[in-house]
Amino acid sequence: MSTMFRTPPLAPATDSLGPLSGLVGNWVGKGFNLIFLPDFDKTPPSTGPAAFRVLLNSTSETLNITPIGAPVPNRGSEVFGSKPLAGQNDINLTGVRYLQTISDANTHEPLHVEPGFWLNVPATQIPQSSGSIVRQGSIPHGTSILLEGSGYEAPGGKPAFDLSSNLTNAVFNPPKPGMPNPLTGLGYMEPLTLATLPAPYTGSPLTTQILRNPNQILQLDVESFFADITATTVLDVKAQPGTGLLNIPFLQNSTNNNAAATACSATFWIETVTPKVGNPYRVLQYTQTVILNFVGIDWPHVSVATLYAQ
Repeated sequence: MSTMFRTPPLAPATDSLGPLSGLVGNWVGKGFNLIFLPDFDKTPPSTGPAAFRVLLNSTSETLNITPIGAPVPNRGSEVFGSKPLAGQNDINLTGVRYLQTISDANTHEPLHVEPGFWLNVPATQIPQSSGSIVRQGSIPHGTSILLEGSGYEAPGGKPAFDLSSNLTNAVFNPPKPGMPNPLTGLGYMEPLTLATLPAPYTGSPLTTQILRNPNQILQLDVESFFADITATTVLDVKAQPGTGLLNIPFLQNSTNNNAAATACSATFWIETVTPKVGNPYRVLQYTQTVILNFVGIDWPHVSVATLYAQ
């Protein structure tokens, strides 16, 4: 018999999930995706040969989240040679499994599929930790992610979107010695100034702001549809440098990275919303930035969405 799960008499209540409890459910909604892609190939949908291209999508998304259903025991161990005897006791992880599917809202083309888990990690002595949350996922491009962070109640019950930063403030690694700089003579924002936002954002009063900072869409959704937000749980996670992302050799190699994911951060806001019309309901909003490295430069891939509990 497997010892991975310790089966309780009944499935644990969602409150054992800590800050993850509000994730449970089926979520449906829409969002926006901005990504810089390598463009060496001239075969559609690529348009090369060129160093890069910009892809913008309005997105439709479903996110199905269910409790794992039993605590997962992780074994603590003795500190070798300790006198008096010392070590870490076993801990039980609780969590949820998720399946995220994203498609283009206009063409219905599939864009992203990601199965994974959110885990609630209790406080420990070894290592010293007051507790944390973890998101681990697998992306069919050949990338696995392990994001760590914390969950907490938002001060004042309201989400705080970062609306001040913009893509021009992103920090880029300089090109590797001997490699050409694809940005020479081409301002980083220039492809965006020539881009047309996809429906339904075409003609939005926030056109420029959306291109510079897609988080503006989250704020626009709040202002358009919500009368008030009475409670918000924040899940804030990121990949730890050197440990949180793993790519297949095609993506990350010693010769030339082909859009290797090198960093990732995400913030989820689980909100209790009072609508302008109707009864209160739950909303899940998130922003995520993945850094993709190619031609010696780090490029941001930004995704945002507003999802509604079904």
